[in-house]
Amino acid sequence: MDMFSDNLSCHGKAEECLSLCRALMNAVNWLLRGSTFYLEKLKEVLDPVTGESNLSMCLKRLEAILNSTKNRALIHIAKLEEPASWASVEQSLLRLAECINLLPSVQLRSKAEDCISLIRSIPSMLCAHADQLHRTGFPTVHAVVMLEGTMNLTGEAQPLVEQLNTVKRMQRIPSHLFLLEVWKACVVGLIESPAGTDELKWTAFTFLKIPQVLAKLKKFWLADQDFNEDMNTAFEYLLKLTPLLDKADQRCNCDCVSLLLQECNKLGLLSDHHLDHLVAKRSADREQAPRSSESSAIQPNPGLILRAEPTVTNILKTMDADHSKSPEGLLGVLGHMLTGKSLDLLLAAAAATGKLKSFARKFIQLNEFTRHISAESSKAASTRALLFDISFLMLCHVAQTYGSEMILSDGSAGGETPFFESWMQTCMPGEGKVLNPEHPCFRHPDLPKVEALVALLNTSTEMKLVQTKWHEVCLSIPAAILEIHNAWENGVLSFEAIQKITDNIKGKVCSLAVCAVAWLVAHVRMLGLDERDKSLQMIRQLGTPMYGDNILQFYNERVIIMSSILENMCSEVLQQTATPIKFAVTGSEPVPYVHRLPSKKPIKEILHGAFSTTLEKGWVDIRSLHIFDTLLHMGGVYWFCNNLVKELLKETRMEFAVRAVELLYAIFCLDMQQLTLTLLGHVLPSLLTDSSKWHTLMDPPGRALAKLSVWCAMTSYSIHNKGQPSPRQRKRHREDIEDYSSLFPLDDNQQSKLMRLLSSNEEEHSVQANPSK
Repeated sequence: MDMFSDNLSCHGKAEECLSLCRALMNAVNWLLRGSTFYLEKLKEVLDPVTGESNLSMCLKRLEAILNSTKNRALIHIAKLEEPASWASVEQSLLRLAECINLLPSVQLRSKAEDCISLIRSIPSMLCAHADQLHRTGFPTVHAVVMLEGTMNLTGEAQPLVEQLNTVKRMQRIPSHLFLLEVWKACVVGLIESPAGTDELKWTAFTFLKIPQVLAKLKKFWLADQDFNEDMNTAFEYLLKLTPLLDKADQRCNCDCVSLLLQECNKLGLLSDHHLDHLVAKRSADREQAPRSSESSAIQPNPGLILRAEPTVTNILKTMDADHSKSPEGLLGVLGHMLTGKSLDLLLAAAAATGKLKSFARKFIQLNEFTRHISAESSKAASTRALLFDISFLMLCHVAQTYGSEMILSDGSAGGETPFFESWMQTCMPGEGKVLNPEHPCFRHPDLPKVEALVALLNTSTEMKLVQTKWHEVCLSIPAAILEIHNAWENGVLSFEAIQKITDNIKGKVCSLAVCAVAWLVAHVRMLGLDERDKSLQMIRQLGTPMYGDNILQFYNERVIIMSSILENMCSEVLQQTATPIKFAVTGSEPVPYVHRLPSKKPIKEILHGAFSTTLEKGWVDIRSLHIFDTLLHMGGVYWFCNNLVKELLKETRMEFAVRAVELLYAIFCLDMQQLTLTLLGHVLPSLLTDSSKWHTLMDPPGRALAKLSVWCAMTSYSIHNKGQPSPRQRKRHREDIEDYSSLFPLDDNQQSKLMRLLSSNEEEHSVQANPSK
């Protein structure tokens, strides 16, 4: 009885559920009779302690069953099914009530009175209007935060603020539980994120971006609400989730909550009094947490990220100075940035605080500065080569980690496009681009320069630095590599000669190896599997670091970034061919989420499996988000929307249908506007106009679909009205996906019916879109 009384459920067949109700009522009757029996025996038994012990056992089990509202409701069903058996329960209850005064123990008497009172309340259960218990989990908020932290660290804070506020209003979420859900999602992200760059991104998102987002969200709070009090209550609730917080502390090797509390306090989101109380409470809880002996030497990422944030500002000021006055001093600053994981820390901090774009512009300017050569000494030439190389590698790394839009200028400045920007757009593999190795961007127009470079690489022991125009060499390298590759294919050059050439390419300036591999990756994609060997060998040679005395300063640090760039460039091609090229220098895990989808399965099955797992768990994890994003990209907007709506319409139980809507809305945030237009323009009309599908639209799945449609329509209209493009939309290539905007023209001159419906009173519609109605 102890095992099952808290775990009864009615998800079986109807007759089994009724049998359970009857059995539960009979169990209660048996316990009542047992209690009466031991109560009457108390006068006769010489040892009252034993009698009281047996009576206590009966009353304890009776109380355990009756304390659950659900169990009392099941007994109420049995009462309606079998009035005769309920009459027997009432008889037993009467006998127990008559004997209760015989009890010497006040504690037992009180327990018996409570049980009698609970049983007497069962017949009137349907008349009582008890306050509905608050939910404590809100999967939409959780998923929106997870999505933003995983895929949009560089996005502006304001769209996220407004999206979270919309969700809070639509779902009528109490303020303290809303804030609790935001923090829960952040802590889960810290635990789940893959080691390396992703972990640093999540740390920056949690400790730098989210406090800033909540500071902006505070302005939306009603005047009579105390934001600080709500924040304090949210943290009080969070501190009760001790196992979750202990796991996060173990992963980050520090007291995460205390650092979060301090950040909130700095921004005026939490009072000093609340801060001290919460920090003390968490410190006391941490005393009981399991200790890990080997983690003491590891520096915690949260502390490093918080220190990196002011450093970003200082570096931006340093980069503003005139480079020509002290290039050596600037080189020292950049060299310090390359050590360890400093670069990734700084980039994550810059991304979370909205400074990454200006950070990248400074490196574009530095890269452009190295193109201007005057008379220079060998020392100045090596400094200039290093400044070019470091800025080039950093920009490649930013483009691969945070997206090429961080590099691209707004286009309003006019003038010549910087070298790196044009190279990245035309020659750099990645982000789903398929490059043509025969494209003019890989063919330097000045043939004599290409021939001179081939001769230099083939004969010279090392690349000269003085007066070298590095951007021209980068543009000449693909054509030179083609010449060298053909010579090797035709037996003119030996493998030893190729080794010497590749050493020469990567020996001084790692950027040349990156430019060479960029072309080789494009070239390999055009070859048959049996023709790729020599190209892959060249990639392997270019990715292997050199060891010698004639290398330039910061070589080891530059090679680590170069290896990471090459691994990202090659990941798609190498995955297609299962070629084991390992850029071991990085010393890190393979690129996360390269193998996102299970192999040899139809994508419809994968979508069904991913959504079923998510629905069962009740929240979207990081890996599932990546899978949904990949499926949306592969299947297209209509396929994705149509199949997820089919999944929703399968849910015939109310609680699962409500949960499915909340999760689907969050998944649709991957590209809210396009998915909403598809839902309203294609999927819903096909369901509403086909009578054979009307049975699927009955309550609860039909109501759930209506709710999803309203939520999506409101959000899309709100986004469009504020002129904010979907932050994730620009990250996905849409050449193969139909543009559904023509269904509902979203320009100001020709308002759609949807916009006319929703624009009358946005606040009123927000209130109506409430899950409880």
